[in-house]
Formats: sequence, C-alpha cells, structure tokens
Amino acid sequence: MSKPLIVDLHIHSHFSRATSKDMNISSLYRWGKIKGINVIGTGDFTHPGWISELQEKLEPAEPGLFRLKKEFAVKEDALLPASCKDNLIRFILTVEISNIYSRHGKVRKLHNLIVVPDFVTALKINARLDKIGNIKHDGRPILGMDSYDLLKLSIETNPDNIFIPAHIWTPWFAMFGSKSGFDTLEEAFGDLTSHVKAVETGLSSDPYMNWRLSQLDRVTLVSHSDAHSPRNLGREANIIDSELSYQGIINAIKTNDEHFVGTIEFYPQEGKYHYDGHRLCKIQFSPQQSLEHQGICPVCQKPLTLGVDYRVTQLADREESYKPKKHKKVEYIIPLTEMIKEIEQVKSVSSQKADLKYKEIIANLGNEFDLLSNVSINDINRAGFPLYALAIEKMRKGEVKIDPGYDGVYGVVKVFADQELANLAGQQLGFL
Repeated sequence: MSKPLIVDLHIHSHFSRATSKDMNISSLYRWGKIKGINVIGTGDFTHPGWISELQEKLEPAEPGLFRLKKEFAVKEDALLPASCKDNLIRFILTVEISNIYSRHGKVRKLHNLIVVPDFVTALKINARLDKIGNIKHDGRPILGMDSYDLLKLSIETNPDNIFIPAHIWTPWFAMFGSKSGFDTLEEAFGDLTSHVKAVETGLSSDPYMNWRLSQLDRVTLVSHSDAHSPRNLGREANIIDSELSYQGIINAIKTNDEHFVGTIEFYPQEGKYHYDGHRLCKIQFSPQQSLEHQGICPVCQKPLTLGVDYRVTQLADREESYKPKKHKKVEYIIPLTEMIKEIEQVKSVSSQKADLKYKEIIANLGNEFDLLSNVSINDINRAGFPLYALAIEKMRKGEVKIDPGYDGVYGVVKVFADQELANLAGQQLGFL
C-alpha cells in the first residue's frame, strides 16, 4: 500500500510582499523534496508574472496536477542529496485573496484561499478580478470585494474549485478574527454557506480548539504552511490517502471522508497570535489575564490585541476538554530547523552552522517529514545524532515546553530545559 500524500495548499510566491526571493517554482520543487511534501499549492496565480512563470515551467501530470518540466527538474535534482531525489512532487493551482470591505457597519478583512483544477479556470478568475481591483501589485491581491461575492465568483467560474477561508482565527485578517471578522459562517457567507466545505485552522489554532465550535462540525479542518520562504514549507499540512489527482485530493477535503486522514500541526501556542498582548509593551496575557484586565493593556492603557485562544473561548459552545468520539489524526511536529536552533545553540535557523547541520541530517536520514514522523529513534541514534534522537522522541510523546506567541511575536517551543540540554551535550558520547 502506498503512503498517504502530504499536501500543503497555501503558500506564496516571490511576487508576494514579505516573501523570500527563493519562492520560485524550481526552488519550491527542490524544497518540497527535502521536506517530504507531495502536493504543493502554487499560491498567487492571480499575479501575471507568477502565472506566466508557472505556465513556462510546469506541465500537466495526473488530472488537475502539474509537474516541473524535466529540463528544470534535472537541475534541481542535481542539488539534492540521494536520500531525497526520489520523492514525488506535484503542484496544484492556488491563490489567497485579501478581501477588505464593509458589512453591517464594520470593516471586514478576510483572507480566502481558492484552489482550481486548471489554467483555464485560473485565467478566467484573473480576468474577472482584474476588473474589480489591482491584481498586478501583489501576489496576494487586496480587493475591495465582499468574501460572499468572491465565493460566488469561484462557484460560477468552476464548480470543481474549492474555496477555503484562510487562517480563520487570525485577529486582523480572518473570518473569525477578533478585529474584523464574523461570529458564524452564515454571517460571512449567507445562503452560500453550504458551499464552504473546509476552513483553514491557521498556525495559532489546532483541531482541538476548533472542535469546541459545533458550527464547524460540518466542515473539514485543513492545515497549511502559509509559507513565505522555502524553509517554512509544510510547517503545517494535510495527510490525504487518495488517488493522485485533483479530484481525489479535493474530494477528500470536500467530503471529509476516510481519504482525509488528518493534519500535521504546528503547536498552536507557537503561532504568533495565540495569546493576547502588546508586543511593544511586552505584555503577554492568557485569556484569563485579559479578562482580569478588561482587555486593556496595563502599560499603555489601550485595548490588547486579543489572540486566537481568547477568540475561540468567546465563540465556543463546548468545553475546552471536548473531543469528538471519532476524529481525524492530529500530529504535532517541531520543524527540524527549530530543533537545530535549540540543540546547536545558534541564534538563527538560517545561520551557516544550522544550515550545514540540517543538510547533514537530511542526507543521512531522508526527508524531514519522514524523519520527524517515521524514522525509528534507533536509526537516528545509529546515524550519529543522539541528541536529535532524544529530541524527536520527546516531540513524538508531546513532552515539550512552550512560551506562547502573541501580537505578532512567534511563540517558542523547546524539547529540553536549559540545564538538561547542557548536561546531555556533555554526555553525547554515551549515546553513541
């Protein structure tokens, strides 16, 4: 039996603001292999420059999926370690739209993801959106268009599209965001609500938090990386056990049947809007602390940025401990780069030392998802990485220490206490 597909549909290209220049299609192909992702959303297909690059470098593969043309793939494969060369990579056409509009006397700022099966559909959407706003300025275009109307446009253009409200809890730009969102799916999408088959939980929430809302029982909870750099590909993703085709993957998401296995998750506390607070005032509050302060910052006396945990509590109609009797798989990971940063005591995941260690581990043990989820602890030890073997074992058991993120500041997840790591580092030879 073949392994399930790892699917990450929400990313951005180098045409989006605040993204790496390396977010080109060839680099995404190479990093997808390193990460162990099988199907990657292209992102940004509304941008003329990006869709031109996609049409130049991709070719049809299985129905509704695309592969990098051989002349480009060969060059990227030459840069890969042998442990990753054979990993399957396919692309699927996607875009995130930033909808900013007024509804019920309030400014709404919602981000929405659209996934389509072919370039014909993508170009039709682009032609219609080009009449509404500027789709050339940014890979993620900002349009003064109601999310309801965008959903309607997606349905009319091709009923095989899927429309997914993105990172639904983010305070500033999301369907349930505390600053500009709605309280229910129906408020946002009215008589088209039944066409919303999935919602993206985002980095700052996980399925457990979303299960607390009975209104979300009928939609599939999906997870994606929202990557702005190749290293962040797959920091969240879906596990889908379907045929390798657009319809196979999208039907699994739309129906939430047995082919949709579950999600790979960031620890939600690591998301940069999990807790409440003010970054400039260095105030980081739990929902309970925010309630005790009436939502006001004790330093500047202005309203706090209320995070995802607070907002979930506001809208939930179930207890925090609620879990469905039957539910999808939820697998938490810590990116290998974050483990390297902790174990090697480097300041940046992109430092030369961290980069060399990452390449060494991948070359010896295979792609990152396999390493974090499947490679045996004994094999990691035998390959000469005892501290990483212990770190991955602790991660798999959920034995982690977390300082939650807030107001745009990412949280920090660690597997070792400071002194514990120092003691273990001195004993490394004993592991070998």
